[in-house]
Amino acid sequence: MRSRTESESEPRMRSRTRSGNMAEPAPKHALEMVRSDGADEGCVTFVLHEEDHTLGNSLRYMIMKSQDVEFCGYSITHPSESKINFRIQTRDGMAASEPLRSGLNNLTEVCKHVLHTFEVRMQAFKDKEEPM
Repeated sequence: MRSRTESESEPRMRSRTRSGNMAEPAPKHALEMVRSDGADEGCVTFVLHEEDHTLGNSLRYMIMKSQDVEFCGYSITHPSESKINFRIQTRDGMAASEPLRSGLNNLTEVCKHVLHTFEVRMQAFKDKEEPM
């Protein structure tokens, strides 16, 4: 089966420089969606550029908490490349982009909570240490 990316339907634009040479193609998006021809929307591979295990493992954990997700896994293509192939397979025909979106939102909320808790505790520590 031939796989295609969502960006294939949107050709990259090349612009000519003043000298008439073709400029480099536009930079890749941070996220690509790859589906095999004939595959449904519930079984999709997402390619996350400029990411590593830090995001991959925590996002996989957040997505797997959903009852609608049958499978979620990721792989790093090569140690010298900073991109992740992130595979999601859902139940009951749900689009795979939905658990990805909710997983990213949930992970953002957890990170905000951790940051807020850290800042509050740091301020309490500093207030305690300051002489009055």
